[in-house]
Amino acid sequence: MNTTLHVTIDRQTKQKAQKLARELGLDLSTVVKASLKTFVQTETFHIEKSDTITPYLAAMIAQAKKELAQGKAYGPFGSKELDEFLAS
Repeated sequence: MNTTLHVTIDRQTKQKAQKLARELGLDLSTVVKASLKTFVQTETFHIEKSDTITPYLAAMIAQAKKELAQGKAYGPFGSKELDEFLAS
């Protein structure tokens, strides 16, 4: 038997959540149901939008590109080369 859950959130959050759900091909009800089921099954809570990167990671990538352009980058390494590099 199903039951109803009433949640009160601000309008802007709801609209953003609905938009994101639509971008993922879902409706908000499905997102909430799946989230609650996963929360109960795993006793954890985690969510992410996989096609985005954090500002921190974007900065790290920009720094790596800058170092590569300046000839300051090392690698790529295979496991043996990495061991040798770290041992030096």
